[in-house]
Amino acid sequence: MSVKNQVQLITYPDSLGGDLKTLNSVLLKYFPGIFGGGIHILPPFPSSGDRGFAPLTYLEIAPEFGTWYDIKIISENFDVMLDLMVNHISRQSEWFQDYLKKGNQSEFADLFINLDKIWPDGKPVQEDIAKMFRRRTTPYSSFSIENSGETEDIWTTFGKQDPSEQIDLDTNSSLARRLLKEFLVNFSKQNVKLIRLDAVGYITKKPGTSCFFIEPEIYHFLEWISDIANPLGIELLPEVHANFITQFKLAQRGYWIYDFILPYTILDTLINRTSSKLSEYLKVRPHKQFTMLDCHDGVPVKPDMDGLINTEKARKLIDICMERGANLSLVFSDTQKADDGFDVHQIRGSYYSLIDCNDDAYMAARAIQFFVPGVPQVYYVGLLAGENDVENVTLTGEGREINRQNFSVAEIEKAVQKPVVQRLLKLIRFRNEYPAFNGEFTVLDSPDTEIHLSWEKDEKNCFLHIDLNTLTSEIRFLEDGGKIENYKI
Repeated sequence: MSVKNQVQLITYPDSLGGDLKTLNSVLLKYFPGIFGGGIHILPPFPSSGDRGFAPLTYLEIAPEFGTWYDIKIISENFDVMLDLMVNHISRQSEWFQDYLKKGNQSEFADLFINLDKIWPDGKPVQEDIAKMFRRRTTPYSSFSIENSGETEDIWTTFGKQDPSEQIDLDTNSSLARRLLKEFLVNFSKQNVKLIRLDAVGYITKKPGTSCFFIEPEIYHFLEWISDIANPLGIELLPEVHANFITQFKLAQRGYWIYDFILPYTILDTLINRTSSKLSEYLKVRPHKQFTMLDCHDGVPVKPDMDGLINTEKARKLIDICMERGANLSLVFSDTQKADDGFDVHQIRGSYYSLIDCNDDAYMAARAIQFFVPGVPQVYYVGLLAGENDVENVTLTGEGREINRQNFSVAEIEKAVQKPVVQRLLKLIRFRNEYPAFNGEFTVLDSPDTEIHLSWEKDEKNCFLHIDLNTLTSEIRFLEDGGKIENYKI
């Protein structure tokens, strides 16, 4: 298959109406013709934590969301994307539970990474750990083995609690590779067309390194899994939060990548009212990307923007976002911080709130995103111009809940009537339907207070003009018959 060059939705299975069956009816009733690029459903599998990102298995759908039949029904009208967390599986999975009982006598022992696989004597070396790109204080958790009573340290990249709910898989083991292949084959049977390889950058563990995106090992894995997916008709999207140079290396090898640079760059453009950095970036970025503004985590800063931002200016922008209700996630190790101590990993908040709930600014942000080459993804909260859910952050103590609220059907119906949402839906239709977006993209010269972007294909062309002083956006496009139309976004 080929990925469709139209707008795609990102949503949890229960965020638009409560379950998959209702999600399908909501899409057909309220958003006909809107998501020609497909639906990215965040993990609908049985999970023991991290809102789906600690899956027990990929062979089942969590009963509270529905069944594989519901996924197939959605796939009749939309290409479906699901996540495959190639780096880890749940502590509650049948495979790890068997290991907890039998230890190294378990038939699944080789699925996991005990410290003997990293260090010859199985003892962690602090000098090595200090170099790692860590997501928690220690990259391993201690577990008691039921049959022997012994304690085993097992690699766990992610997870707030100790021991972690997310157990790393040894993707070099034949057992793990058989399991991953089984998952992919099942996805194909369920008519799933796209798979995001979540956390794929963390699968490479090597002493003395960052244990993140280690070359050439990461490419060997991607080649292996691509050889499995391609004959199944599945497109892969590696999800890698890393310096743009790393992303560009993937693009050079022909992989789809995520444009994690765009969300911050657009935010900076609109807050500081200057297009110079954006224009500079758009002239050099690869075109084969998925673009986004908002997601279930936050606006990426470090390491994605390393080398692209001035940390002093970044602090000022982040302070503005904090004044608008945002919260932050921070990097862990000192090696990940900037020389001046700057340590912001992500800015968490709804994108609509980050631009101060200004409808014109929000539409300018979406217009830029939709004009930038790539497949535009719209997160469900952004689709409905949702604001920061501070109440849920207070209730759960989890900062990411600021942008993860669920909407009932009644709330969706009300949100769809908002003028900014109607404006967004009109813009999405234009992006989906106007033929020039399959042609040639150009960043045109402009004053720093304006943005000029264009697309041209055959007899069709469209031109985006944004005035950053007024935050007004307009598209001039050629209609059938050669008539020039002006569309004020």
